[in-house]
Parts: sequence; structure tokens; C-alpha cells
Amino acid sequence: MLRSVLRASTTRLGVTGSRFCSSAADKLVITEVDDKTGYATVTLNRPPVNSLNLELLTAISETLDDLQNNKSRGMILTSSSKSVFSAGLDIMEMYKPKVDRMKEFWSTLQDVWFKLYGSPFPTVAAINGHSPAGGCLLSLCCEYRVMCQNYTIGLNETRLGIVAPTWFMASMRNAMSRRDAEMALTLGTLFTTDEALKVGLVDEVATSKEDAIAKATAFLDKFKKISPQARSMTKQALRSKDIMELEDNRTQDIDLFVYAVTQPKVQKGLEMYLEALKAKSAK
Repeated sequence: MLRSVLRASTTRLGVTGSRFCSSAADKLVITEVDDKTGYATVTLNRPPVNSLNLELLTAISETLDDLQNNKSRGMILTSSSKSVFSAGLDIMEMYKPKVDRMKEFWSTLQDVWFKLYGSPFPTVAAINGHSPAGGCLLSLCCEYRVMCQNYTIGLNETRLGIVAPTWFMASMRNAMSRRDAEMALTLGTLFTTDEALKVGLVDEVATSKEDAIAKATAFLDKFKKISPQARSMTKQALRSKDIMELEDNRTQDIDLFVYAVTQPKVQKGLEMYLEALKAKSAK
């Protein structure tokens, strides 16, 4: 129905026992499956801030394949960092890039979005830290978001002189009112936890990572008496328009990304951002 929304992986990792499974890059993504519930907790583990580079995205993609192949009952996405869920796309993938790698990077991000946004199993983001840009996108792909207090979240691409792709925008519109999404996207707003709850960007607030995971588990428990097939088909029907739009324009989307990022003004903006980060870390 959704064509190739969820692609099978070329290798399948076993999920057995007191289950601990990992992607090919096991240090980047840690997956633990609870024997009692069957829910998988997937932890992003690329210190210090889980910047989404090609390798981390590949690990996430392979993990999603593994969960699908093993007919996961549900997934909770979180972070090993104490203060950052994911800082978003790794700037170094876009600053003075090698075009072939940049195309692979963007194609892999598309894969992750297809698999997470259209996953047949229920998904929850336990957001235990700041979640700008690509970090926000990952959480928006999930069906439910629980966020810890005192952090920020949002698609802030315009602040870097970048236009968020239409599928980023679709993910945000799926969670918020169209008007609130338009204002947030054009202003590049980073919402506090309480602000995000008010506009619908997150669904619940947690006091700690443990509380966030407990609330995420409670959400997944709601589907225990619901037909998995009916739930999955309903979700995918609701999201199919967004998915098919990117599928039909995937190559053009990659080409547009490469064109936009390689523009001198964008490269200058990325350079200034990196210099600001260096200056901040030197203090």
C-alpha cells in the first residue's frame, strides 16, 4: 500500500533471551528489548550530542529494519546523553562537503524518515534533552512524544539560513495546528518543554528520563487490546500522503538539498555557526 516505505535489511540480527541487540555500528545505537513487554528501547549513543552524521543515520536505519523484521511490539527512542536528545544534522556533513557522501547522507536520512514515520509498530520519543532541527524531526516521526523539563525543541533551520524540506514540514504539521507549524517553521522557533506541550509538539511532560520512559511504556500499553494489523494500517493510511510525496520526488529532493547547501551564502552561514560553536567551547 505504501510501496517501499519500509525496506527489508540485507542482514537480520537475532533478538533472543534477555534481549540486547544492536545495529552494525553497535556503539552508535543501543537497543534493549524487554522480555515482558516486547518493547524495544533504542538509545542514540554518539557523544557528546548525538549529531546525525552518515554513520549514525545508517545505524538508526539498520536498527529500524531489525525491529521490523522481528515484528517489534513497540519502540521507545531516547538518548544516552544527560542533556541532549539529538543536536540535529551534523554540520560537518554539509560544510565543504564531498558531493557523493552528501548525497548518501541525505538519502540515508530519507530512509530513516520513511522507516520511522511509516513504521508498522508504535513509536514513542522519550526526549531527555535538547532536540533542535534533526533531533526534533526524529521525535516528530514518532507517534507520541514525552519530553523532560527544562529543554528546548523545534525545527530551527531558518536561523541557519536553511529551508526545512517539505517532509520535515509535513512531520510538524502532523503534530501541531497548521498555523502554529507555519509560525514555528518560519521563525525557526525553539520551544521550551512547557511551550511545546501547549502547542501540541509534545504530548506529555516528564520529570526525568526514567519518568519519560515509564510514560512512553504506558502509551504503548494502550495498544495491547488493539489489533496490530488494524492499528498499523490506520497509521499508515493517515501518513501515506506525506510518504508517497517524498517517494515520488526523492531524487529531486536530494538534488535540491545538494544545490541549496553548496550555495556560497549557506556555506558562509555554516562557517559562521561553526566559529560561534568553537568560540563558545573555548570559554
